[in-house]
Amino acid sequence: MRNGPGTAARAAGARRTRTPRGGRRRPGGVLAALLALLLAPACDAAPDSGSGGAAAGSGSGASHAADTGGDIVLASGVDVTGRGGIRRQLVEDWNKKQAAAGTRWRARIVDLPGSADQQRSQLLGALQSGSAEYDVVNLDVTWVPEFAAADLVRELPGDLVDDQDVIPSVAATAKWGDQVYAVPFNSDVGLLYYRRDYLKSAGVTDPELGKDTHWSVVQQLTEALGAADRKPAQAYEKGWTAQLDASYEGLTVNGIEAFASAVDGLRLTDGAGRYSGTPKMLEAGVDELRNRTQAAYTLPDSARSDEADSLNDFARGRTAFLRHWPYAYGALHQSLTPEQLGVAPLPGRAVLGGQNLAVTTASKRANAAVELVRYLTDAGSERCLLNAGFAATRRSAYDHDGLECKLLKGSGAPSAPASKESTDRMPRDGQGRPEYAHGTLLPALQKAVQRPRTPLYGAFTQTFAAELGRLQSAKPPSKSELAADLHAKLRQALP
Repeated sequence: MRNGPGTAARAAGARRTRTPRGGRRRPGGVLAALLALLLAPACDAAPDSGSGGAAAGSGSGASHAADTGGDIVLASGVDVTGRGGIRRQLVEDWNKKQAAAGTRWRARIVDLPGSADQQRSQLLGALQSGSAEYDVVNLDVTWVPEFAAADLVRELPGDLVDDQDVIPSVAATAKWGDQVYAVPFNSDVGLLYYRRDYLKSAGVTDPELGKDTHWSVVQQLTEALGAADRKPAQAYEKGWTAQLDASYEGLTVNGIEAFASAVDGLRLTDGAGRYSGTPKMLEAGVDELRNRTQAAYTLPDSARSDEADSLNDFARGRTAFLRHWPYAYGALHQSLTPEQLGVAPLPGRAVLGGQNLAVTTASKRANAAVELVRYLTDAGSERCLLNAGFAATRRSAYDHDGLECKLLKGSGAPSAPASKESTDRMPRDGQGRPEYAHGTLLPALQKAVQRPRTPLYGAFTQTFAAELGRLQSAKPPSKSELAADLHAKLRQALP
């Protein structure tokens, strides 16, 4: 196993530890409501009715006869559906199917502590040194080129991804070069959450944002809120908030969304992962980001906000708009009603996130590991992930009514509309899917853009966020100055 690209990226991509936000106390009620989602149980897999992918419950988990049995270890970050959440339930169901089939294969999850950056460093160190026997690793979509180029994960059968059911934009995250090195597990995409009740209080007669809402409309609505006779709520302060902290991935994500919206077809890296941007496209991107984050519209605390901070600020009513990920849909509905809360595709282009499953090069149980991955990412499992609040990677999970998720622990994610006794407050359609899934989430995923694809992604995001962070200084540089500096530094970071 060679140490080239992986070692270089790990060193270049080391990120500083994010310090707590000083002096801000969070009301316990809001945090308790948001934690309700994280503790909510999910569901499990049901048979597929032929919509694509191997059927959950069809026995597709049976391993190759040449394998002799044992533990398959899956290393993963924290499941946002909480302890005993959907990922663990799916693994447990695979184990039951293995037992029923008479095999001795069993899978278990090893939770990786810390932030995403820390998890990446742990995985790189463990796989390069051989200090941990991981068979399957759950990788952030931006890590796939790095792990593939360093020979830490193996090439996988193409049919795991190219079966006409996996959303094309999502499927592309699983490849490096022309080869498949991972399989999309759960996806992610930026969305715009908004307060319908706030807009009504400002005299907006139609408080529904559509698929083609532009940032200028968001800014106009913010101005209407500020010009109203009184604040829409006592807590209201500014128009919108997002994850703009430069010390972690949040500013990179929001920056790429602004850049991709300003420059159609933006590509900052080529097919080999080398820097391919120009000062002109960077200048346009910087200009768009500055426009979006003007002080007149943006909550000042967003410059120090991560996902939890921005979610909490919006839930408390401090802003009318929020840029966040799909899991916020369920979290926010724990404290806000459908009459108060709306969600729409993010204006412009949104960034694709999510995690992909890969089989390690060092695995001694590779055949069985591939079958575990096949089961965890098939159509039935994806429907379960969608019901639990994740963004599913397969179109059938969104539009195939015959595909159900039947295994259910508790009341967190029913496969039928929630009963009056249910503690699940997420609005659902007649098939039990999150109500916004087909009309809002699926189109957003199909239109989403990737972050730069490079084995040196750690070096890219550190450089990109550090330079964009200068816009938050007391004396920010001009857009042309910042674009020129960013261009020079990215050329160094991605030679």
